[in-house]
Amino acid sequence: MEDFTERGLRDAIAGADSPSWRIRAAAGRRLAAAPRIEGVADVLHRLLLDAQDTAVTSDTAAALLARRDPAGLRAVLAARAVASDEGTADQLAAELDCDPRWATGEGGAELITQLGTLTSDTDPDVRDEARRRLSRLR
Repeated sequence: MEDFTERGLRDAIAGADSPSWRIRAAAGRRLAAAPRIEGVADVLHRLLLDAQDTAVTSDTAAALLARRDPAGLRAVLAARAVASDEGTADQLAAELDCDPRWATGEGGAELITQLGTLTSDTDPDVRDEARRRLSRLR
């Protein structure tokens, strides 16, 4: 069971700065599972764009997408939109494209609905990335 107390979140945030990719990846998974990720969005964004190891990117993105909510999808889209490292950008795209839940009829409809909502996001990077993804699905 995850520890979503203030101390548990502080520990996960501290883990995001670890020199160990395993600890950073674990921090990304823990923070992505928090009931409200808005308060740790900046830390999740850093982990999604981890310049040292794409395993951190992959684990954090997979955990955010596993939420199956617009907040998790939004975080991954925001990172994909600004990823300057090719390996990181490719890893984020792979997580978005390869989540098996999106391949089913119901899951595909869920993704299309969430992307449709995010095409009106206040962040232009999220809006543009959602539009790109949506156009590829149609």
